[in-house]
Amino acid sequence: MVKNQSIAVSVRLDSDAVRALKILESAGMTRSEAIRTALLEAALKKRHHNAIRLEVEALAADEDDRQEMLDIAQFMNSLHE
Repeated sequence: MVKNQSIAVSVRLDSDAVRALKILESAGMTRSEAIRTALLEAALKKRHHNAIRLEVEALAADEDDRQEMLDIAQFMNSLHE
């Protein structure tokens, strides 16, 4: 992990991104803080989604778990009959 390394980045923002940046700036953030925060939050969200996807894939591949889900669904359906 790289620590305390900063790089300058140039970015072209569309109108939606400009509006979002203005909102963050109006809340007291500098442009750099707003962009850093957005990048960190996007990365965290991506990691979270990837972790969920991997968990779902693992559950889908677990034959015992799939059978148990089917058994529960059939039982629940039988309660409504």
